[in-house]
Amino acid sequence: MKRLLRNILIIGLAVGLLLMSVIFIWVSTLEIPTLDGFNNRKITQSTKIYDRTGKILLFDLHEDIRRTIVPFSDISRNLKNATVAIEDSEFYEHRGVRPLRTLKAIFDNLTTGNLLGGQGGSTITQQVIKNTLLTRDKKISRKVKEWILAIKLERILTKDQILNLYLNEAPYGGNIYGVEEAAQRFFGVSASDVSLAQAAYIAALPQAPSRFSPYGNHMDLLEARKNQVLEQMLKKGFITEEAYTNARAEKVKFEEYGATNIKAPHFVFYVREYLEEKYGRRAVYEDGLKVITTLNYNLQKIGENVVSKFAYTNEKKFNAKNAALVAIDPKTGQILAMVGSRNYFDKEIDGKFNITTTHRQPGSTFKPIVYVTAFERGYTPSTVVFDVPTQFSTTCAVDNFTMENGCYAPENYDNKFRGPITLRNALAQSINIPAIKTIYLTGISNVLETAKKLGITSLNGNKAEYGLPLALGGGEVSPLQLTGAYSVFANDGVRHKITPILRVEDSSGKVLEEYKQGAGQQVITKQSARLINSVLTDKEARAPSYGRNSFSFGSQDVAVKTGTTNDFRDVWVMGYTPNIAVGTWGGNNDNSPIVKKVAGLVLAPMWSAFMEKALKIIKPENFIPPEPEVNIENLKPVLRGFWQGSATSTAPSVHSILYWVKKDDPRGPIPSNPESDPQYNAWEYGVRLWAAKNAPQILTNEQHSGITNYAQQNKTIQNSIFITNPKQNTTYNVGKVINISILIPSTLPLTSVMYYLNNTFMGGTNKKPFNFSIVPITTGVQTLRVVGQSRSAGTYEAQTTFTVK
Repeated sequence: MKRLLRNILIIGLAVGLLLMSVIFIWVSTLEIPTLDGFNNRKITQSTKIYDRTGKILLFDLHEDIRRTIVPFSDISRNLKNATVAIEDSEFYEHRGVRPLRTLKAIFDNLTTGNLLGGQGGSTITQQVIKNTLLTRDKKISRKVKEWILAIKLERILTKDQILNLYLNEAPYGGNIYGVEEAAQRFFGVSASDVSLAQAAYIAALPQAPSRFSPYGNHMDLLEARKNQVLEQMLKKGFITEEAYTNARAEKVKFEEYGATNIKAPHFVFYVREYLEEKYGRRAVYEDGLKVITTLNYNLQKIGENVVSKFAYTNEKKFNAKNAALVAIDPKTGQILAMVGSRNYFDKEIDGKFNITTTHRQPGSTFKPIVYVTAFERGYTPSTVVFDVPTQFSTTCAVDNFTMENGCYAPENYDNKFRGPITLRNALAQSINIPAIKTIYLTGISNVLETAKKLGITSLNGNKAEYGLPLALGGGEVSPLQLTGAYSVFANDGVRHKITPILRVEDSSGKVLEEYKQGAGQQVITKQSARLINSVLTDKEARAPSYGRNSFSFGSQDVAVKTGTTNDFRDVWVMGYTPNIAVGTWGGNNDNSPIVKKVAGLVLAPMWSAFMEKALKIIKPENFIPPEPEVNIENLKPVLRGFWQGSATSTAPSVHSILYWVKKDDPRGPIPSNPESDPQYNAWEYGVRLWAAKNAPQILTNEQHSGITNYAQQNKTIQNSIFITNPKQNTTYNVGKVINISILIPSTLPLTSVMYYLNNTFMGGTNKKPFNFSIVPITTGVQTLRVVGQSRSAGTYEAQTTFTVK
């Protein structure tokens, strides 16, 4: 055993010596730059961003490089300590490199599968070398050179001299280099006069200047990084607990970013962030890239003018201070226009914030994603569902049409119910109840999967997290991604990844990246996309809600969908042709509500104004119509538009769609036990209430009995009379007529009905169906009591409450 151990030890030492010799020989062959390179620094070249023609310069990232060199003594002690704490906490202890930190970074990168990327483990000394003498290639040989030169530099310069080099040359975002320029630009003070909190903000930036920029969309990330700097300073003993607490609480104001020479600023900074993430900040800020973007500057100018004009108008009329717009080419995924606010330089509304990439609730503009999923699964635009009061929570009574205590019985935007309605008309008119029923029939998980296929990445929760309200826009999406989803409808179901880039060249003209027209990915069937296009361009179908002349552009087919969140915080209009998809948003950055008006009133004029001008630039083209249904006579009547359960009137029957179809297999056999569906009883109850009032002749005795038996088991409705209008807890205006309607099963032989409001007799009638009207003259909660009289069976009563304002 001893001999074996000895042999293993000898072999191990031999292998180790051999590896060390190989490494030594390899290192000796490397061409190590001399430190004379400090006197021959690389000249930073300007990166320029152009529109799609390559002729209009949108922004020169280094058109006016700002760097002010200051002596070490003129830099705040807080700024020095903050930088050391966050970048290299052992800076004054090591000799240029930190082997353990480097090994940890290598281990972390290996475990994440990114050996040459990921964490760098670089000391401040190494960063000085990297920024001045070496290329940005991610190679092991470059890292070895960096280590060797860092050790050499530590031998000829003091720690303070090295730190001074770093502080005067580190990038702090855009064309800002060095702490003096950063302090002046961000806070209007010298580097010697920054506060502790200001120093922490500055020290936070070099890790990712674009992402942490105070002029971008990630102030939350900058705030977290600043707090991390302060925590490190406290840990190292650079500051006291009291100073730490005060600095975290300090409200720091950043100077306005006055880049008046910029065109399409929200788009430019969107592109800049993309470039930095792909090529690294050094390439973006120093390597002289030429970037040809997808932006159509003519459309961009139209968008900026239209958004500015209507946003300021909407502020006065609707308290909607801000607006945004984005346009995409459906056939390529290229961004044609991006307007992130009414004015990038408007401090009142935080205009620099890019709404087009921000997640907001989309309201009814999410409904087409629900309906296209239904079409994918076998439902048709002619499928009939009932737009009637419905309690969707299975834990609540089917006659409890409220939203209280976990119940879910929403209403439509106009507080009306339309009875049987096709999916075509329901989507075109943006009716809520059918949309909720459609997402239930289709499956929430399936709808989420469709959204993902269409390019929406923000809906990462499970179906229980969103529930049925997802159909009404209960999940958050960005205008950019939602417009991208609509562009898939416009392109026959083919998705092209959204892109802002046509070509990127380096300073020598070498093409680093170039857009190539590909086939795209067929994420939904052509037929489903064409069905959605057919519905959203159907002027007759949307006429009851929008009028026949709404969103009309002559012979050009234009698909349109509006959306308003139920708390009136966001209004949307989405629309498209085969060659352009345009999404617009209106509201307030602080999420405060606007005046209670729907998107058709608030935002439609802005969207229409842009589309009208855009269509003069964009090539005209109409949609391909959907293929006709094959063997339509074999479809169930409910999928063909017949709510009676039959295509003829000889044997009518009234039921909810759950009676006729299995929700996961609509074209399969009729369910043998529809009552097993948890929503069946609630849907049937609403349908029967509607039928008793509107088509009582086709209600069976069993259905009448079902309503009566249910009523007798519930305290909220007495003795089988049902008040169907006014509805419980509804609000009405004083002095306005309220039409009272009641439901009386045919088994009750009533001869007259009397009406009492707050126990005051209002009148009566002996004419069936015993409808009556009142005009409330007082405000507040009102109690309506209905008393039905019969010659032989006594009296029957029902009661409800409503509010008058």
